[in-house]
Amino acid sequence: MKPAEEILDIVDEQDRVIGQAPRGEAYARNLRHRCAFILARDPDGKIFTHRRTPTKLVFPGWYDMFVGGVVGAGESYDEAALREAEEELGVSGLPRPTPLFKFLYDDGAGKSWWSYVYEVCCDLPVHPQAEEIDWHAFLSPEELERRLGEGSWTPDGLAAYERLKAHR
Repeated sequence: MKPAEEILDIVDEQDRVIGQAPRGEAYARNLRHRCAFILARDPDGKIFTHRRTPTKLVFPGWYDMFVGGVVGAGESYDEAALREAEEELGVSGLPRPTPLFKFLYDDGAGKSWWSYVYEVCCDLPVHPQAEEIDWHAFLSPEELERRLGEGSWTPDGLAAYERLKAHR
């Protein structure tokens, strides 16, 4: 199945399911859906940071400090967080990501999705999906902060990261 054909739950302002739609339609019509954001750290506390491939449906070629993605229809946030983290990092046997908080991302221009933020420690060798990630590194929090002013960073990832820093 192509990513645009994946079926998503469509949700309201309170994160209640009100319907379903293919991902491509949800994006095209700005239908609110669910996403999982996972901050993956190595045992030294460095953060997995990457650049998205130019073929991604959303924010192609942009940098992000989270792995993750959409929550499929009927899937829980927790299930999606583990699935997405293992897929994007290219690992299996990852510990279940720790849920931290949920927020409604809204770009102010009609794009909005419920976003659940998680954290996980990955002490496995990573082999990121070539279809999803075309550059990656584990960066110290200080190095990540320095790089935030360089290049294009996913706005939803930045929003989640700012909330994560405030959450701590």
